[in-house]
Amino acid sequence: MCAQTNYKENRVLTLSALLASMFAGGGLVVGLLVGSLVIMFDGVYSLVSLLLTLLSLTAARYIRKPSDNQFTFGRALFQPAVIAIKGAVILLIVAYSLYSAIGSLFTGGREVDASIATAFGAINVLGCGLAWWYMASLNKKRSSGLIDAEVKQWQMDTLLSVAVTASFVVAWLMTLTPAAKYAVYADPLMMLAMSFYFIKVPLDMLRSALREIFLMAPSKEICHSVDQSVVAAGKESDQEIELAGVAKVGQELWIDVDILPDNNCEEILIEDIEQTRQTIEKRLSKLPLKLQITVNIAT
Repeated sequence: MCAQTNYKENRVLTLSALLASMFAGGGLVVGLLVGSLVIMFDGVYSLVSLLLTLLSLTAARYIRKPSDNQFTFGRALFQPAVIAIKGAVILLIVAYSLYSAIGSLFTGGREVDASIATAFGAINVLGCGLAWWYMASLNKKRSSGLIDAEVKQWQMDTLLSVAVTASFVVAWLMTLTPAAKYAVYADPLMMLAMSFYFIKVPLDMLRSALREIFLMAPSKEICHSVDQSVVAAGKESDQEIELAGVAKVGQELWIDVDILPDNNCEEILIEDIEQTRQTIEKRLSKLPLKLQITVNIAT
């Protein structure tokens, strides 16, 4: 990973941690004051986001260390491991919120001071939306798995803040109608709806990270690019070349290629190995990943 990407990761993760601490404190205080389940959930989510961001910041620095006797293949696996932890923790928060919302519905709902809650929600929407937009724009310039996970966290936080504000507007409008007695159900119902909607994001994060940890095949687009590069290498070589395996691990792309030697061409195998590696590197140079290419002589 280049120095520019390292600097960008540190800057984005540090900014994310500072913003998360502000929203966490505000959400918890206001949620307790007005008695809102969704605002307290928003505060808890921001607090957990802060802890997860600090974890990402630590991992980003650790991953950049070179290979040593303990980690002979480097530390690329730490990135999907951190993302898996983040996905699992967010999933637990959403599941607990779903449980709390169902409990509130069966115990008479929750009465909330809609005026204060609506004002806080509007401020949260603006702040989280700006954070989401800024980090997403930085991530487009040079992709990073850790920053992408931060973008998804802030995306969830922004949508959550929108839903929170909308629920309080609805609750306030209901108090002006004959259905005012049902306004106490607006808060848990919105929490219930958000839980079902948001559960997909942490599930996708967890699934994607586990695929990398278990060295499963990457996306179809990456597999297609690798296949095309191996075919091109085969056309430029006198030997038969096969793709033995490919896996994306963090910001690295691991590629194993087998050369099936012709019994009459053993003398040029060393040249073929280097030519094969160079062809694959050239074909895949546009991918925002660090290539780890292993060329084996099959027997």
